[in-house]
Amino acid sequence: MSSPETPAAPEAAPETAETPSPESAPPSEVARLSAELAAAQDRLLRLAADFDNFKKRAARERDDARKNGTESVLGKLLPVLDNFDMAMAAGAQPNTTLESLKTGVTMIHGQFRSLLGDLGVTALEATGQPFDPSLHEAVSTCPAGEVPDGHVAQQVRRGYRFGDRLLRPASVVVASKSA
Repeated sequence: MSSPETPAAPEAAPETAETPSPESAPPSEVARLSAELAAAQDRLLRLAADFDNFKKRAARERDDARKNGTESVLGKLLPVLDNFDMAMAAGAQPNTTLESLKTGVTMIHGQFRSLLGDLGVTALEATGQPFDPSLHEAVSTCPAGEVPDGHVAQQVRRGYRFGDRLLRPASVVVASKSA
């Protein structure tokens, strides 16, 4: 044991034949180890550069995929816009009846709903269903009458899903005994 005044000297690791100290290594061994170190550093730099290039390429591919997806959706929306333009032009004609405009707008509405369905968007049907705060947004309550307490009495604004993700909750009026 060492005394508190004099710290113990650290024990030197015994040198083995496998790990010679740099001072005792022959010059050819130092040169070989230096070359190995330089090669390892070079590999590390190349690997870092490759990884950086991979990150940039992946970001570019994500942006391209997003742009292609947006372009595809916009291309599908343009015919709906064309039909609205035609309906607007027809509405400006003096011989257009309200019934023909209503028929045209109904067809455009169906075309738009079909397009949303093709894209994987589904409407939530909330009326009469039990109120679910993960799918519905309560905007009001009304007295529970024909609709059971805690169920949706009226859907004010339709909710939508995209696959299994909620795009927008349905705005609803909830039946309540206390309302």
